[in-house]
Amino acid sequence: MSSVTASDVVSKTLMYMATERILIVDDEETLCEVLKLNLENEGYDVDTALSAEEALQLDLKKYSLILLDIMMGEISGIKMAKMLKEDVTTAEIPIIFCTARDSEDDMVMGLNLGADDYIMKPYTIRNVMARVKSVLRRTSGHKANVKEEKPNVLKEGGLQLDLEFRRCLVDGEEVKLTRKEFELLAYLIKHRGKICSREQILSRVWSDEVLVLDRTIDVNITRLRSKIGAYGSYIVTRSGFGYGFRD
Repeated sequence: MSSVTASDVVSKTLMYMATERILIVDDEETLCEVLKLNLENEGYDVDTALSAEEALQLDLKKYSLILLDIMMGEISGIKMAKMLKEDVTTAEIPIIFCTARDSEDDMVMGLNLGADDYIMKPYTIRNVMARVKSVLRRTSGHKANVKEEKPNVLKEGGLQLDLEFRRCLVDGEEVKLTRKEFELLAYLIKHRGKICSREQILSRVWSDEVLVLDRTIDVNITRLRSKIGAYGSYIVTRSGFGYGFRD
């Protein structure tokens, strides 16, 4: 009887993994190659681009995740992320910022654009692998849950959230929300009349496996209130407890 080696087990595991396609956009060629090698060893299909301009020439719709540096050439990572979020064909692609810029303002700016995570350089390969797996697991699960949710439209007076087409309407006019803002508002409306703790919101909208600043929820709540006009007053705050959506 032939023996089964550890390498055989690894090969079979990788063979049966659902292949996700990842794009790395960073102007450090050596770093791109190191990340590409390690991600491919985990079973992912990986492409690299040394600038946002180069990345924008690709068919971005095919990617499951983009690892994006902020400090690049004429088109920064922030600018590229904004372009992706404004295009309906790429708006749902998860983004992880990988950058040496470590100020809180940069972090909040990235998260407000709809980024799913933010990793500061220098980072360990182990940390990057964990973040990639977490974001892919969370976003894949979210897509499955959206298809199962009923009803497909959440309403509160003139405020409507179309869960299928990911649109927010206020008195008939479409309001552009980031993915996190949309998910946060949907979660609060589904639990209307109840105060949701920060822990509950984080575990549903951001996942408790990802490091999120305490201020992140507050920033998104503030932006939501301003975007949905008069309905912003429906989002209530209970200091020390959390947030809710009143009946």
